Amino acid sequence: MARTALVVESIADQLYTILVERITTGVFAPGSRLDPQAVADEFGVSRTPVRDALARLEHDQLIETRPRSGTFVARPGTADVREVCQLRKGIEWVATGLATSVMPGAQIADLRAEAVEALAAVEKGDFEPFFHSDFRIHREIVAATGNERLVRARSSVEPFVAWLRILGATGPHRAAGSTKRHLEILDAMAARDVAAAQAAAAVHLDEVEEWTVADMDSHAIST
Repeated sequence: MARTALVVESIADQLYTILVERITTGVFAPGSRLDPQAVADEFGVSRTPVRDALARLEHDQLIETRPRSGTFVARPGTADVREVCQLRKGIEWVATGLATSVMPGAQIADLRAEAVEALAAVEKGDFEPFFHSDFRIHREIVAATGNERLVRARSSVEPFVAWLRILGATGPHRAAGSTKRHLEILDAMAARDVAAAQAAAAVHLDEVEEWTVADMDSHAIST
């Protein structure tokens, strides 16, 4: 494989971003071996930034190191799904309550319009607008809080959520169900109804957890 040149600044961060993308898009399959020296050779860097990037990936639970065996892409299981969804629920329940009071009405309306358009695209077989809308709704609600710790905590699970989608965690029925909840959340936010917005957010994350576990148990998600 030809070497890909990297700038000197933040090499570990760049490697982390590249490896996350390869894992979450399926280039590196669950269970496949990651050779640190091969990564260093591909990008023409020392083992130190590779080690730092892999440490971040292991912290995110996207890879695992097995004693005397090596480093491997993780195989997500139902326990991982439940942990990530429960973490998201805690973060986003709080964030939705805070954002309901401060997010501009125009921004809420824009997110809602995009969600409706995305569902129409799903009905035609195009999931990309839904993925974009879903990602944007959750990210912008958390960002609207202005709480950097909440933002960082939410961003720590984004690669895992994207990974599950690639592995098969989204179908037309799931997109329709999620869109219904997204609209409930946004409509409550537009009405400045904190309790209703938080309740819809909690139900949404509970449903995502159960749907994803069900898909994993039925092998609709391939790991």
